[in-house]
Amino acid sequence: MSGWARSHPGRAVAAKAVLAAVLLFLVGVETVVLARQPTRPHAIVVATAVVVCLCAVPFARIPPTVRAWTAAAVSLTASAVLIAGQHALKVWGLGEGIALLVLLTAVVHRAPGRTAALLGPMLGLSCVLAPMRDIRLGVFTVVYGVLTVVVAAYSMILRLQDAQRLRDLAAVRAAERLELARELHDLVAHHVTGIVVQARAARFTALDGTPAGAAFERIETSGGEALGAMRRLVRVLREPGAQTRPVAGLAEVRALTDAFARTGPPVVLCVDRRAADALPADVAAAVHRIVREALTNVRKHAADATAVRIGLRPVAGGVELRVANDGGTPARLCEQARGGGFGLAGLTERAEAMGGRLAAGPAAEGGWELIAALPLDGDRPA
Repeated sequence: MSGWARSHPGRAVAAKAVLAAVLLFLVGVETVVLARQPTRPHAIVVATAVVVCLCAVPFARIPPTVRAWTAAAVSLTASAVLIAGQHALKVWGLGEGIALLVLLTAVVHRAPGRTAALLGPMLGLSCVLAPMRDIRLGVFTVVYGVLTVVVAAYSMILRLQDAQRLRDLAAVRAAERLELARELHDLVAHHVTGIVVQARAARFTALDGTPAGAAFERIETSGGEALGAMRRLVRVLREPGAQTRPVAGLAEVRALTDAFARTGPPVVLCVDRRAADALPADVAAAVHRIVREALTNVRKHAADATAVRIGLRPVAGGVELRVANDGGTPARLCEQARGGGFGLAGLTERAEAMGGRLAAGPAAEGGWELIAALPLDGDRPA
């Protein structure tokens, strides 16, 4: 719920208020009913329910695990006192039971592994023991036990799904970095090969034994060693049987947009000549990769788009790529922009690896836009 709360702060506050009101209403009704038979066990039941319900309401300054530990300790203590001593004549415990189930869900789903392994069973035991404070065990005991098992199992499924999603995102980021490394290898190998060829040609045109000839010979030797190292590097990076593909550039971007426009909405491509002339091959490859993913998202999530605009312009220290469409912004695409989408996660990883940044979200004028800033000079992380 944390991502939803950050994106909808007003609704999150309203949900907290509603939860607190419902829990305290249930406790209030039970207090009024039990007040007709004022006894010490009933006072313990009401006091415990109030504390547990307050612990279930999210407070920004109190960590969830602290609230959950407090609720479990208070509930278990009250159950032990009442079960071992004088039972209550009548116990509903709806407010306390719902609060314990809310805390159980949060702990099993979100808490760290060791905390969930210890605190989860304690909260589950609290839920099961709460109706046993009654002097007569009835249907509520069975209902609470079944609800505890169902809620715990569902929360565990959510936890496993989140863990799998994190693993998938890590795999996407790693694959994007490997793809970037392969492209950089191909580009560097091309340039090193050119250096070796030119050094060899220059050495044969120079006189033997001259300082210039010896210098060219050292350049040729060093370049050959660097080229060999790059070839060994690419054997490590590439999977067995993988085929080498030419590194895409701006020409491929134009071909990509033309192919997209034939089956989708028209695409307006505006490339500033200054940006095109200054664009290194690795940055051009990143531009192609980002445009390809952006057009794929348009096809998948913005079927009502009537136009797509792609612009590449120079900015201070680099270039800015903007891809925008006038289609709708479905909730799942907004979730991807907040970090949940594998395609956008891979593009963000590539942009950050190159020293740039990437952001996607609803455009101010309507529709959807993706903006990437990529550096052109050497101000990139090693």
